[in-house]
Amino acid sequence: MSAGTDTQSERGLSHEARNLQWLLSNFVEDVPGVRSVAVVSSDGLLLLTSEPEDEAEAEAGTADEGAADGAAGRPHRGPAGTSADLATVVSGIASLTDGAARLMDGGGVRQTGVSMENGSVFVMTVGDGSLLGVHADAECDMSVVAYHMALFVGRAGHVLTPALRTELRQAIEEGS
Repeated sequence: MSAGTDTQSERGLSHEARNLQWLLSNFVEDVPGVRSVAVVSSDGLLLLTSEPEDEAEAEAGTADEGAADGAAGRPHRGPAGTSADLATVVSGIASLTDGAARLMDGGGVRQTGVSMENGSVFVMTVGDGSLLGVHADAECDMSVVAYHMALFVGRAGHVLTPALRTELRQAIEEGS
């Protein structure tokens, strides 16, 4: 298990919360090109991240090291080095695409992908209104990322109950 998972389990998280953290950590480790993953509540709050130690690193000033090197210098970092930044981006993208879908009578948004020069961001609805966000390298195989996102949603969507969302949010708040 990674140190991040051990840190979270020491905080007394439930078995379900630890399993979700494990799934998220494995997502980053198993999918080539994925830098970070976050689960965000329907109101934009970070619930779970593949990088639980980022907040402490940001406070210590180490999260910005290598920022001038771009993505290559930070293989497993969120957009600006913190998980909260990925949550903000994911929430904003979801809001924008939901609004566009309403204007175009397109129905519900299932997945959104943004391909940039130095990276990609993917957003998928978990089903309860929560969102799964992935920050990946520009060279990642988008179909592989989308496939693994769908697997995660299938495995995690049914356990993301209101009680578990509350527990995860409290753990994030206590850790910051």
